[in-house]
Amino acid sequence: MSKNDVTRRGVLRTGAVAGAGLALPTIFTASSAAAFTNEPTGGTVTLGFNVPQTGPYADEGMDELRAFELAVEHLNNGGGCLDTFSSKALKGNGILGKQVKFVTGDTQTKSDAARASAKSMIEKDGAIMISGGSSSGVAVAVQGLCQEAGIIFMAGLTHSNDTTGKDKKKNGFRHFFNAYMSGAALAPVLQKAYGSDRKAYHLTADYTWGWTQQESIQAATEALGWQTVNNVLTPLAATDFSAYIAPVLNSGADVLILNHYGGNMVNSLTQAVQFGLRDKMANGKQFEVVVPLYSELMAKGAGANIKGVFGSTNWSWTLQDAGTQAFVKAFGAKYGFPPSNAAQTCYAQTLLYADAVERAGSFNPCAVAEALEGFEFDGLGNGPTLYRADDHQCFKDVLVMKGKESPANEYDALEVVEVTPRAQVEYAPDHPMFAGGDLGQCNPGA
Repeated sequence: MSKNDVTRRGVLRTGAVAGAGLALPTIFTASSAAAFTNEPTGGTVTLGFNVPQTGPYADEGMDELRAFELAVEHLNNGGGCLDTFSSKALKGNGILGKQVKFVTGDTQTKSDAARASAKSMIEKDGAIMISGGSSSGVAVAVQGLCQEAGIIFMAGLTHSNDTTGKDKKKNGFRHFFNAYMSGAALAPVLQKAYGSDRKAYHLTADYTWGWTQQESIQAATEALGWQTVNNVLTPLAATDFSAYIAPVLNSGADVLILNHYGGNMVNSLTQAVQFGLRDKMANGKQFEVVVPLYSELMAKGAGANIKGVFGSTNWSWTLQDAGTQAFVKAFGAKYGFPPSNAAQTCYAQTLLYADAVERAGSFNPCAVAEALEGFEFDGLGNGPTLYRADDHQCFKDVLVMKGKESPANEYDALEVVEVTPRAQVEYAPDHPMFAGGDLGQCNPGA
């Protein structure tokens, strides 16, 4: 990768960064160079929110955008989780006294589109931090771009082990949990509910998240006695899964694990029910379906098909801690319905970035990274949380969920069946599922 290109005040000199395709607007004055990319010089600072506004994960993306907007309101005016956050650095007067502005992009749930929109926000809009995304493929691509650009990337919804594993970057941070954690939390619950003698058939989204989710849940369930009958990859763009579900009927499996997310999961689960899988007996047992990664929006979309189906989430609006209640109250007052776990992690990431800037006393990405590494906090809705320095992964409790039999309304489709303690989902930084990556050095850009 070549070093960042330079622009001079009044004269724009642009050239592509090798591999990233990014021309960076670093500003030089006649006397001195800017300290870092997009250093704020006026009374405002711009954040870039890059979410899927179209494509199979668009529902999650639009909820993320609502949360980002709410976070900016709270940063500028106070309220929400600023009142419950264990760190008291944020005062509701912007970030380091600068009012917060934001720009948005549509990732389309496509890596190339996501990189293009992030590039535009950095180059044209002067964004100093990029966040968002509901696809790990997008997150990995944009995280790499931000590393090259000298911009902090606060990942939104990304669940692949690779984001803080082989593809981790010094300028990138993830608050959301990951596939390994889902497997570690879910497997003991599945064993208790369905026994140790089970045969699983996997349908898996064919990209980095699906691959690592399948690997994680397979390893966790096989460690408890389950067998894996088959794993079939499905295109992210698929909407009709009937050709993939039909072979399950005669496969010898008695559990279908849907390593799908968003609209994909809604469609595949609905079609599995239509094929009669949940009414079937196999190997003398009731056939079961498992959805390792849940969201409230997916449950809402799947309707009655979700009843009794186990999965895991990063957070739930039904939790009763002060941080959750503050966020749910503010989100509900603004939008009229409760937030999803995708919304919560994006809201939290925005506050965590702003807080790190305040504690560092600088927007310099290397100072911000140092402030986030090893940071322990509470009051944002997930309980006590650690941002581990080794890989920039957050560690906290994980929720195991199940579709409710008698939901009170469309936003009440899931219930918490177990809060898995953080210690049960922790792993060593050099765990084989996360091997091969190197954080490298912080890049301030300019």
